[in-house]
Amino acid sequence: MNRSRRKPAAGAQHARKPPASREQPPGGLYGALDLGTNNCRLLIATPNAHGFAVVDAFSRIVRLGEQLAQTGRLSEDAMSRTIDALRVCANKLRWRSVERVRLVATEACRMAENGPDFISRVKQETGLALEIIDRETEAGLAAVGAEPLVDLEAETALVFDIGGGSTEVLWMRRNGARFETVAWTSLAAGVVTISERFGGGVDVTPSSFAAMRDHLRPMLVEFAAQVSAANGGLPPVPSHLLGTSGTVTTIAGVQLGLARYDRSRVDGCWLTSEDIGAVTNRLLHLTYEQRAANPCIGRERADLVLAGCAILEEIRLAFPAERIRVADRGLREGILTMLMKEDGTYGRAV
Repeated sequence: MNRSRRKPAAGAQHARKPPASREQPPGGLYGALDLGTNNCRLLIATPNAHGFAVVDAFSRIVRLGEQLAQTGRLSEDAMSRTIDALRVCANKLRWRSVERVRLVATEACRMAENGPDFISRVKQETGLALEIIDRETEAGLAAVGAEPLVDLEAETALVFDIGGGSTEVLWMRRNGARFETVAWTSLAAGVVTISERFGGGVDVTPSSFAAMRDHLRPMLVEFAAQVSAANGGLPPVPSHLLGTSGTVTTIAGVQLGLARYDRSRVDGCWLTSEDIGAVTNRLLHLTYEQRAANPCIGRERADLVLAGCAILEEIRLAFPAERIRVADRGLREGILTMLMKEDGTYGRAV
């Protein structure tokens, strides 16, 4: 990576510069970047005895896929917002002298006609070499990242990641001490695409919410049939659900009544089926302004949260379970785990 010092561009001035000392920890530093349809997220971590420890992180809602479903292209405004965020990421990686990285882009760049051109522009303007990964790779990495939260006593689990432009769903089954993915699907539906398809997400009525669910249902019914076939014809009832997405972390924050989002209380927490249904019903009867005023939703998610709830409700209908575990982790953690395992450093005390 080019370490020449450059003046931070617009959007980078809010990045928190680490302490002056940039000595590498004994296990070295690894970086994972996930550029999705809605968010740009970065994690920098070092191996430790428990897997790895996060050294630095960054997350910004960029809405790269805004209006993509209507135009087939990434808009200039969306690309500019995203490049501003990516400059922050590039600066963090440079300040930390991170050498071992994997930087991935998902649904928006997969689907956009100008996705490859945007990737080239990112390289030219930020120095970051993004890799557009396919849906199978995305699903697999999300599963690796979330697997530590699968209940050790479970025989089966349904893992899902509700993104901005797509939703990955995986049926996992115990194989000895580990869990293996038996079946998976990637739905061409996420919080941004569903919200835009059904009126923009500001004024959501019970009728429009029902229409979202009707649109999503055939996708989940088809996958449930696939899982049932792989399960010897038995109904696809998992031991529990494991959700790794902004939708489930938001619902958890609302259900817990947090005055501000707290990852330490959300990541790994359990919700009952009744909890989720109650929060969804509550949000459906709030106005946009009331949703925006909730500290665990905010204005950036207020027009997207009910689209995520619609996706989650259809997942719960197709795969009924009494409990759901919430994961504030996923693709980036999967990337870091795989990089460290390749190097033989994952879980090593240094």
